[in-house]
Amino acid sequence: MSQANPVRLFITHAWAASDDYLRVFEYLESAQNFFYKNYSAPDARPGADREAVREELRRQIGPVEAVIALSSLYETDKDLLTFQLLFAQSGKKPVILMKPFGSGKAAPKAILDLATEVVDWDQRALVDAIRVHARHEKTGRWDTIEFKLD
Repeated sequence: MSQANPVRLFITHAWAASDDYLRVFEYLESAQNFFYKNYSAPDARPGADREAVREELRRQIGPVEAVIALSSLYETDKDLLTFQLLFAQSGKKPVILMKPFGSGKAAPKAILDLATEVVDWDQRALVDAIRVHARHEKTGRWDTIEFKLD
């Protein structure tokens, strides 16, 4: 992965940039040496026609390498979120499901079954999951903890 070859991502949305949607980008932008291209366009809603909406989502999801699913959308529009995840699965695209932010609640089983991996709201866990599932990169990281003995 490089600036010349960024990971192509789609972040689920319900035609609005929610707090969780924006938070994903804060996490991605703070990752070092991680380059991505966002294919989701929540501001490009084609109208009220259900099939036109689905076709626009297919167009956005089609070229991506991984889908980041926001479990908070299940409460907003579970049919739209389910469609996005099922379409990603049909295209053999990995789905990285973000747990509900800050609530401690579990993600609904209906969408857990559609996820390749479920991650907490942690920048490192999110980036590692993307690297593993989108590019099949190994992410064996080691944490170093320093402490003094008295």
